[in-house]
Amino acid sequence: MQLRVPAPPEPRPGQGGRAERRRDARPSGRQRAVETARRLLAPLAPLAPYARRLAPYARRLKPVYPRPGRTGWRRWMPSWRQWIGGVLASFGLLGAFLVTAYAMTDIPSNLNSYATQQDNVFFWSDGTPMARTGWVQRQAMPLKDIPVNVRWAVLAAENESFYSDPGISVKGITRALYRTVGEGDTEGGSTITQQYVKNVYLTQNQTVSRKFTEAMIALKLDNKMSKDKILEGYLNTSWFGRGTYGIQRAAQAYYGKDVSKLNVSQAAMLAGLLKGAGLYDPTLGKANHQRAVARWKWILDRMVKIGKLSPQERAKYTTFPEPLKTNPLYNTGEQSDYLVELASSYAKKAGHLTDKQFDLGGYQIYTTFDRKREKDLTDAVAKARKQAAHSTPDAAKNAHYGASSVAADGRILAVYGGPDHRTQGYNESNAATVPAGTAFLPFVYAAGLEHGVHTTRGGPATPVTPQSVYDGDDNIPVTTPEGPYWDRSGKKVAARNDGGKSYGKITLRQALARSVNTPFMQLGMDTGLDQVRQTAEASGLLSDSIGPQVPALSMGNSTPSAIRMASGYATFAAGGNHTEPYSVGRITRNGAPVALATPHPRRAVGAQVAQEVTDALTDSFRAAHPTTAAGRPGVAGKAGTTADDTAAWYAGTDDSVSTAVVVYRMDLAKSLEPLPLQGLAGTSADSVPYRLWSAAMGLG
Repeated sequence: MQLRVPAPPEPRPGQGGRAERRRDARPSGRQRAVETARRLLAPLAPLAPYARRLAPYARRLKPVYPRPGRTGWRRWMPSWRQWIGGVLASFGLLGAFLVTAYAMTDIPSNLNSYATQQDNVFFWSDGTPMARTGWVQRQAMPLKDIPVNVRWAVLAAENESFYSDPGISVKGITRALYRTVGEGDTEGGSTITQQYVKNVYLTQNQTVSRKFTEAMIALKLDNKMSKDKILEGYLNTSWFGRGTYGIQRAAQAYYGKDVSKLNVSQAAMLAGLLKGAGLYDPTLGKANHQRAVARWKWILDRMVKIGKLSPQERAKYTTFPEPLKTNPLYNTGEQSDYLVELASSYAKKAGHLTDKQFDLGGYQIYTTFDRKREKDLTDAVAKARKQAAHSTPDAAKNAHYGASSVAADGRILAVYGGPDHRTQGYNESNAATVPAGTAFLPFVYAAGLEHGVHTTRGGPATPVTPQSVYDGDDNIPVTTPEGPYWDRSGKKVAARNDGGKSYGKITLRQALARSVNTPFMQLGMDTGLDQVRQTAEASGLLSDSIGPQVPALSMGNSTPSAIRMASGYATFAAGGNHTEPYSVGRITRNGAPVALATPHPRRAVGAQVAQEVTDALTDSFRAAHPTTAAGRPGVAGKAGTTADDTAAWYAGTDDSVSTAVVVYRMDLAKSLEPLPLQGLAGTSADSVPYRLWSAAMGLG
């Protein structure tokens, strides 16, 4: 018996579960696909009539294989219509690809730092080159400063259609790709725009992807940048051999002159180097010379052909312009490194330049250093070193000589920093390491004349004059208004003269002229050690070099550098006005001025006080060197010694220039403690510091 099971009743609307009703309301997958396609194709609806017309032709292009009506191998070959359709489609796809690639290519915002890095050039005070620093030899030049003939020599050699092409050469790119891909070789074929892009945005790798990116950027750059700016950038970033980048450095490296001084013949030789300096630098061999001459002739002939050089002008250049055998560009070394160190530090500070900005280069730093004074000073120290090695060989092993000449207006004219910066980076002219000794006495004298003395605690100041009398005897106890001055060990502090000599009652002017110590230790106490300190700092000594504020302050326990000591004495020569010492007078970057904070004079001591100090120093010089003083009446100066014989100084002025020299011994490998001189500084009658000072001042 067979049972019949009735079919379930159809659910009426509103019946069934909520989830089931949601599922029923959803469109099927096919329905969704149809809807999506309809939405996507809706914008193309106006093209439907044209599509219907083209449909028969499209069906003909559809390959049918084997082809009917053909025999043999022809049955499997596409028809001519199919060939044309395939080619047109390929061109269309290629065009779409190139348009898309162009639209998606951006000109990089960050330039290749190596390609834009330049060197910094330092000049003597007379404007002649002194030194250069930097990883590359490059100085950018504005296009207006590059002669037209030089520009066209380069264009004739590299890209004569530069001003009319779109930034790329299709023929050149095709040839380069064929050489790179087909033969595994490299080929140029680039316009100047492409070469500039490669220099400043990309790498030098010869790959298909790099060449394609280069072309895209070149096209876009050509639309956004003027041709002149592109040419300027190219001329300033291209490699010319001999370690130089840019036409300015190339002109100096090969012909020892600025690019503005090149003639068209020399420009043609330099333009030939762009093809490869390793092959076309004529100084590298006979084969190179032959190639260079041939290319030089070809470039000049090309300039005639494109109308940038007249045949008459071309006829003048029949002899190849031989370049210099070696690169004459100035490098640092020995003394110039110390000068560069000082000037670089000052340039960054006064020009408000960060280390990063300065290291990118392009700066022309015009220093205050006098070439002749620097040579005279350096030669004098070299002679002294040689003599010391012969006469006192043991002491000479640890000998140090620091010296500096500073003008009354603050210009540092010369320094001696050491034997060679590459072996001793320690700059002896700028080092605060040894005490000033009795070379400090003029500052005590100036403080007394400027501020007077106090005989009672808190009482009014009593004026002091050069004729004021003090006790010049040796071993005189130092007193205060309350009585003798006691040190921390419970002993009375007493002043000592060199050699234990006593002078009796002596005026302050005579005491300074004869370097009598005891009056000035007492004068410092009477004036106030705080006033002595203030006067020394106002005159140019740095606060961190001033010694402890005890009676020995007046005897030179401060440790000024030679530069600062010279600057302090220059204050007296400037009538009491002090100008901070500076080593750079002007800075430009690629010809444009850089704002520089130049120091201005400020009053340190009164003009009468400065004159009184100078008069006493003049007396000192006359007493010690009467013969020289007879021929140079305006010279003022004095020697400086220390109680423990660890330093010997000479400082003085002549014709508004101050020079300070210090000689000392120190074993830098062990400590920064000065050692006894052991005869290194000579005798008081024949002082090595004085000989160096007189040479620097042009007296010896």
